[in-house]
Amino acid sequence: MSHELRTPLNSILILGQQLADNGAGNLSAKQVDFARNIHSSGSDLLNLITDILDLSKIESGTVTVDAEEISFISLRDSVERNFRHVADAKSLPFQVEFTPDLPRMMSTDPKRLQQILKNLLSNAFKFTGQGQVSVRVGTAKEGWTPGHSVLTRTPQVITFAITDTGIGIAPEKQKLIFEAFQQADAGTSRKYGGTGLGLAISRELATLLGGEIRLVSTPGQGSTFTLYLPQYYIEQSPEKARANPAAPVPLVLPAPREDSVPDDRDEIQPGDQTLLIVEDDPHYGRVLLGLAREKGFKGIVANRGNAALALARQFLPTAITLDIFLPDMLGWTVLNNLKLNPLTRHIPVQIISAEEERSHALTHGAFASTVKPATTEGLDQCFERMKRFVEPHVKRLLVVEDNDIERASIVELLQHDDIEIATASTGAEALGKLMDRSFDCCVLDLRLPDMSGFELLNQVQADATLRDIPIVVFTGKDLSPDEEKKLRTVAKSILVKDVQSPERLFDETALFLHRVVSELPQAKQQMLDRLHASNDTLRGRKVLIVDDDARNIFALTTMLENQEMDVISATNGRQAIELIQQQPDLGVVLMDIMMPEMDGYETMREIRKDPQFGALPILALTAKAMKGDREKCLAAGASDYIAKPVNTNELLSLLRVWLYR
Repeated sequence: MSHELRTPLNSILILGQQLADNGAGNLSAKQVDFARNIHSSGSDLLNLITDILDLSKIESGTVTVDAEEISFISLRDSVERNFRHVADAKSLPFQVEFTPDLPRMMSTDPKRLQQILKNLLSNAFKFTGQGQVSVRVGTAKEGWTPGHSVLTRTPQVITFAITDTGIGIAPEKQKLIFEAFQQADAGTSRKYGGTGLGLAISRELATLLGGEIRLVSTPGQGSTFTLYLPQYYIEQSPEKARANPAAPVPLVLPAPREDSVPDDRDEIQPGDQTLLIVEDDPHYGRVLLGLAREKGFKGIVANRGNAALALARQFLPTAITLDIFLPDMLGWTVLNNLKLNPLTRHIPVQIISAEEERSHALTHGAFASTVKPATTEGLDQCFERMKRFVEPHVKRLLVVEDNDIERASIVELLQHDDIEIATASTGAEALGKLMDRSFDCCVLDLRLPDMSGFELLNQVQADATLRDIPIVVFTGKDLSPDEEKKLRTVAKSILVKDVQSPERLFDETALFLHRVVSELPQAKQQMLDRLHASNDTLRGRKVLIVDDDARNIFALTTMLENQEMDVISATNGRQAIELIQQQPDLGVVLMDIMMPEMDGYETMREIRKDPQFGALPILALTAKAMKGDREKCLAAGASDYIAKPVNTNELLSLLRVWLYR
């Protein structure tokens, strides 16, 4: 049912958005308004469908809780970010208070918690015409239903109180509004819209999380909805929780969950060297944490990609170790997001994974890549190298260019007080300097007076001490097919990047030198901002859309062609495999999952059987939204996953991540 409802909406939303953007500039103001209304109505319909499906999943007991640790700092930022503009639009004061007695973290399902808060706050703003809306998050010792199975036996209870000065709710309707499709403002003359599902869903989700929602309201004066949750989620069956919330349940208090590792995040002080460990295996995470402490780091452990990205933004760690296979996303997505964010781009990332992907890791900005060693000696060497790298030192760059004017202009472009630049005008001079002292990066022109750049690259490749130096090939001319082939051959064993513009040269060298973007001159920061905000990453890249629904192909093709992408399409898995084999310049595949005869899972498995397509980015698109879909997609060979109806901005962001560099 999810698939049948969401698939037509995919076309409505994407095409409505494209018309509303009026990229060709040939629509009148009234036509643009029509398109915006189409998109807005489609969005409302999507929200209704999502609510109905959520409620049906809750009632059938198929909703599961994915608990993880979340910080109250990030939760506060989320509330502010999502509702401050709503308050401003209605000219309502919006107060957000997180009390000082709160612990640093709580363990619950962040997605479900955000869903409850969004429902409660949306209602508060909808029913408040004047006055204010406030959120108060703190701790409590009472206030919930007496004898509640979880809350009465939990040492710490977190409260989320959402208060408004709106219309209020009559006493006889205060229980009714928590039932599906019921509203306080009902009847044919009602003033406020809505489906009456938000509070029903919120109540059920609160129960699943081990808590409850209480209401205090006075008609004409306002309402306070208070969500009570245990600080640590305690698993219980949904049926049991709904049947008797006051019945006792066995508790295991409040030790960390089995898959979480107690770390040092609460002891971090300014000036400490910190290591963010991204690892979903708790046993291996504890090993890495112990080694980190031995090397003088304070360790923070994350077992999911989203948590890792949030912790990286919050703590700005000194270094990061990253596993590739995570429960919610691939480590490659984490790495790319880290390197696309100016705040975290400079942080060295050490890949420690069960799979050998050294070349892919280094070209995407990793500091180093190591296959998970079988012994602690191997890990110790890995941590020692990372420790040496993060010690304060000036990074060194070698520029190899025979033309004096070109060489001077490159130095001028890249120079700042955070790096030291040496130059060489011949291949022999370059080799001498590379042998004489260590460099963190090298910029190379392929035309040199005494040898070609390819000869120099071959000599670097032959020397084990030089292979790890990132080499950025900077040439103003298009490489011939033969030269491109040579460069690709060399790049399999040493790290080589080919760039043809000063902006790209600055970007790539900044990446490999781990330069702190915020400390660069303003003009150079703006250069990077322009580069990353542009569509250069997408322009001219070839994308294959695989979908059995012609409406979806049309909608996605229209959107991607507006980004100047080259789009081809297939309506079934067999046709997709044939096209992939015929398109050597294919950049990315958008793969629908539900197709007749050969579904997306089987198609991706067939594609991955051919080694030459092992690194081809495949983004799975599915209208299904059930637990395990992401895992099934990744296990079948997907690089990443996005749910239908496709959010245009999310899809473009995902494409930039996978096509960048």
